[in-house]
This record gives sequence, C-alpha cells and structure tokens, in this order.
Amino acid sequence: MVGGATLAAAGWALREVPAELGVRPLTSGPERAARIRRSPQFRDGTFVNTMPERTTLVSGPPVGLLGELAKDKEQRRPAGLVPMRVPPSTSPPADGVRAIWYGHASTLVEIEGKRVLFDPVWSKRPSPSQLVGPKRHHPVPVALGELPQVDAIAISHDHYDHLDMATVRSLTRTQKAPFLVPLGIGAHLERWGVPAYRIIELDWDEEAEAGGLRFVATAARHFSGRSLTRNDTLWGSWVVAGKTRRVFYAGDSGYFEGYRGIGSAHGPFDLTLMPIGAYSPAWPDIHMTPEEAVNAHLDLGGKLLLPVHWATFTLALHPWAEPVERLWREAKARDVKIAVPRPGEAVDASAAPAVEGWWEMLH
Repeated sequence: MVGGATLAAAGWALREVPAELGVRPLTSGPERAARIRRSPQFRDGTFVNTMPERTTLVSGPPVGLLGELAKDKEQRRPAGLVPMRVPPSTSPPADGVRAIWYGHASTLVEIEGKRVLFDPVWSKRPSPSQLVGPKRHHPVPVALGELPQVDAIAISHDHYDHLDMATVRSLTRTQKAPFLVPLGIGAHLERWGVPAYRIIELDWDEEAEAGGLRFVATAARHFSGRSLTRNDTLWGSWVVAGKTRRVFYAGDSGYFEGYRGIGSAHGPFDLTLMPIGAYSPAWPDIHMTPEEAVNAHLDLGGKLLLPVHWATFTLALHPWAEPVERLWREAKARDVKIAVPRPGEAVDASAAPAVEGWWEMLH
C-alpha cells in the first residue's frame, strides 16, 4: 500500500511537468509574437544580451561537476536550523521603505505604503517536478495565504527559482494585484490561469504604473528558459519608484557596465536588492560575485544593499555562507551599508540595524 501511494504521488507530480515547462511565447498569440519580434533584444529567433561584453552561458554541466557536487556536500548547506522571524503584521510605512526577505530572491518591499512582492517562490524545490532538484534549507517564514494584500507582483525571469507555477496559481486566487513581467513571460502566466488583465509585460526601458507606483523594466545580463529551449522569454531587473522613494531589484545578472546608466537614469535608490550567491567560474557572466554586487550597488547610487539569492537553495559549489561573508568583508572595506536579515525579518531602509552575523554558527 505504501509503495502504491508513493507511485500515485509520483504520477500526480509528473503530470504537472508539461504545465511547469510553460509556453513558447511566439506561439501564444499574434499580438505577443509581434511585440517580441519588434524588441531590440530579440535577434535570430531568441532574446540576447545586447550589452557589448561577451556573455558565456552554460551549455551543459562543466567537466567534473557531478564529481564536485558529491564532495564537501555538508559545506553547501547550513549546519543547523536557519533562524527565522515572524514577519510583522503592522501597516507599511507611509513615506518610507521597508523590506521583508523570505528567502532566496523572494522579497516583499513596502514603498510609501504600497507593497511589491518580488520573485515569489514558495515550493520546496525550484524544479519542474517536486520529486527532484535542490531542497529548501529553511521553510518560508509565512504561508502564502497569510500574506497581506500586495499592490504588485514583479518577476525578473522565468527560471524555476524565480518563477514558480504553484506559487503563481495560489497568488492568482488569493491576491488581486497585477503581475509585472519581462516580455514573453505572460504566456506562461496565462497557461497557469492568470487573467490577461492582470498581466503587464514590458521590454527593457518600458514602464507602467501599478498600485500607485512606477515600474521600469531595466536590463540584466542573464538568460531564460524552463526546458532545453532557451531565451524565448526576456529577463531583466526592476526599478520601482514612488513619489520620493526608489528601489532597485537586480533579479539574476552578471555584472555589466549598464548599471551605471540605470543609476544615472533612475537612481539614486533607497534600497537595492542584489543577488550574491550561485556564482561560479564556470558561468562568470550570468551571476555576480558578492564583490561585483557591491560594485553594481555603487554604480546604481544605492544607499542600503540587501543581499538576496543565497541561503535557501544550493545552486552552485561554493560553501553555504561564503556569499554573505564575502559581501560583509567587501562592504566594510568600501564603506557600503548593508543589511543581512534573517528570513522573515523586516528591515527599515532608513534605520537598518547593524549586521549581526547570525549565519556564523551555521557553518
């Protein structure tokens, strides 16, 4: 009976895989296809990084990767329970910026009384099947159904650790906010049941208003794809601006000179959310090192840096705590203000607490 139940559960999980893979947007309707083909980022049938630097993508597992993954596994996960906090239930500050990091890239940012949810992923694995893939190192500190009503949901790209079908479906039922996504990703959302009127698709340098905030889709140096087909949807970063406050979310990106232009056009920023983990010499152009995240933050004119894209999933070979330790060291050397909250802990951008080093007992 136990074996039969296991097989039934596996069959149920696998039946969702075709939907998880999403949709090729060029086949999802003539209007979307026409917009994609007009995009300056779309060339020869795929989206490309248009920056002048050469971008090296991972075409397959680097030689020896499987062997490396089998070694030193204990270093790539926390040695104990990751401490968490219960997210505050108080109203967002009416004229300030507050952030609640839930783990990995999922972050709720409150700007001038409005709430924006970035790259929400509540599933246990960032994978097309919950039977395989890296497991969470800590739970999400709040259930999806317990989230406050948000004013916008912003997605950076369609990789599984940033765009999760189960989370999207739940948010479609429990929230009323629009989804702001880079060009093409709306096709995935429509397949998963998001009404078209709740989808705002933007190319780089396009902007829209949602929930009383201004959103600008800005560049990133990355790639996309939920299957073996790559780059049929766009990736990007987000500028979110209120009347006086501004926040920048980098999504996933390697370092590139374009951050200076984004900072000049849209900064300075009260808060930047910068990815610091999952870097590797095997893919130097698509994920920043912690030191490069500091460089980008300074290019952007950021005041407070909050690191994301670390601690929750093991997606590279570096030790679990290495990203934040390198970030802290670099920030102190360059007099950059950072906040490193525990999952669920709120950070006021104008009164961020001193870094406590809570991760140091976990490695």
